[in-house]
Amino acid sequence: MNRRWLLTGLVTLTSLSAVPAQAQNSVDPALLARARKLHRQAVLIDGHNDLPWEIRQKATGDLMRMDPVHPLPAQHTDIPRLKEGGVGGVFWAAYVPASAPEPAQVAMEQIDLIHRMIARSPDLEFAGTAADVERAHRRGRVASLIGIEGGHTIQNSLGVLRQFYALGARYLTLTHGTTIDWADAATDSARHGGLTRFGEEVVREMNRLGMMVDLSHVSPETMRHALRVTQAPVIFSHSSARALADHPRNVPDDVLTLVKQNGGAVMVNFYSGFTVPEGAEQLREMFEVERRFNAQYPNDPAAARKAYNEWRASLTMPRGSIATIADHIDHIVKVAGIDHVGIGSDFDGVGMLPEGLEDVSRYPYLTAELLRRGYSDADVRKILGGNVLRVMRGVEQTAARLQKERAPSAATLQALDRAAN
Repeated sequence: MNRRWLLTGLVTLTSLSAVPAQAQNSVDPALLARARKLHRQAVLIDGHNDLPWEIRQKATGDLMRMDPVHPLPAQHTDIPRLKEGGVGGVFWAAYVPASAPEPAQVAMEQIDLIHRMIARSPDLEFAGTAADVERAHRRGRVASLIGIEGGHTIQNSLGVLRQFYALGARYLTLTHGTTIDWADAATDSARHGGLTRFGEEVVREMNRLGMMVDLSHVSPETMRHALRVTQAPVIFSHSSARALADHPRNVPDDVLTLVKQNGGAVMVNFYSGFTVPEGAEQLREMFEVERRFNAQYPNDPAAARKAYNEWRASLTMPRGSIATIADHIDHIVKVAGIDHVGIGSDFDGVGMLPEGLEDVSRYPYLTAELLRRGYSDADVRKILGGNVLRVMRGVEQTAARLQKERAPSAATLQALDRAAN
């Protein structure tokens, strides 16, 4: 999400040592032990983590200054806590602001940062396929995958999209907070009624490449349109249930039903503003307010930030709890089924998290809550990562079939690229 500065002053990031004693001690020790055992056996895959952007912003991408191999107490994420949390895989977000003048370049720099981060740690291992994820987990390493957040990064070029895949990106979030030339965003004015013709070609080319179509951040019309076009399962890398928290970033029930038909998965976001009903109500204007202040102070980001914080200071958002996130999982299971839900925390991209889920070491506490609610070990394995691995295999199988059926000529690829301009 990468909106932590929007909430500056509202909440202080909390390390595990600062978790309230009540939150730490209220979990049944037997359930927590069972949860930790499941994490050792299953592959927990988090669909969205924004640490790479934090490293860019706070250390100009210099891993000598900010290396997750070592504790990063000001962040939600570092490798010691990933290991403590029993994490088997992470989609590291290559996020790029919609305002970036050269978004493809920034995306490549972020992909480079992720690869450098992986290379520095013996506990991380790059993964480009479901089999890679499972192999890394067997070796005791955290499978590190790459997702690009925002279709503006391809700059209306299928050639750029193909190069991102070649560099290791395995999903593209079709929009971020802003409507782009070929797709409507959830938190901006709609211009296309979903996807344009070129937007449909982006989805088709992603299917052919084997890149997952990520529908977090897109409008409901874009969700439905993409689900009509795609031949492969889709994901929502970090979204929650709109029926429980009415924010446009969340997934409506009719779309959850379509996700079931498609075979995809919705990976539940932890951000309080998207999961707590009162928080969602307060923050429905968030992206619009951000755009307004950015437009008012186009050459002064600090002034825009100050204006936003003054607007936000009068609001009080409840944090919610582990139970809040489990409620969203329950709802998605009820509407779409146990095979279509996962975890997409948005760690290091948000400024407020539920009590008890303050950082990446805390996943087992959510697992313990699911066990308390009666989920079987087999069902929990699906939620933790089994469903996403199934989606990845489905995307890989679809790509293999499409590459045999239609290998586009250079002229066809050029014509598709020209269609965007």
